[in-house]
Amino acid sequence: MGKKSVKENKNVYQLSRERMEYTRDKASEIMECVSADRIEKIENERTLPHPEDIIAMSKCYKDASLCNYYCTHECPIGMEHVPEIKLKDLTQITLEILSGLNTLDNEKNRLIDITADSKITDDEVEDFKNIQSKLEDISRSVDSLKMWLNNQIMNGKLDERDFKKA
Repeated sequence: MGKKSVKENKNVYQLSRERMEYTRDKASEIMECVSADRIEKIENERTLPHPEDIIAMSKCYKDASLCNYYCTHECPIGMEHVPEIKLKDLTQITLEILSGLNTLDNEKNRLIDITADSKITDDEVEDFKNIQSKLEDISRSVDSLKMWLNNQIMNGKLDERDFKKA
């Protein structure tokens, strides 16, 4: 059995591993493809993880948020193009989605007016930007729902087969 870390400012990968109460050796044994030494280097930020390391850690630690964290904090492409998604409970996610849809319902006619001619004129830009922002909020809420679902599946609370597309 490994000794318990007393390090301050642990990174998300170490915190996630410790939530599972895994030593680095135990985590490495479960993942098979990431050595204990590599885990240690990633946790102590002496090396950057590869995407396949993060996928393996996410599955091993039953933490879907690790993938989004990696994309939004360490991947140059993701840092520019992937929104950061926070873990939330199902009620909060649902209310955010419904609130966004209700707000957008009020804006749909304006969106039709703006886009009907396939052009956005100078007087339409601000309204279009506001509608786009509301759509992005809804998209983040949907992504949060997907992350919540993946965590439920990873933790055995829901059966993945029930959510496979036909």
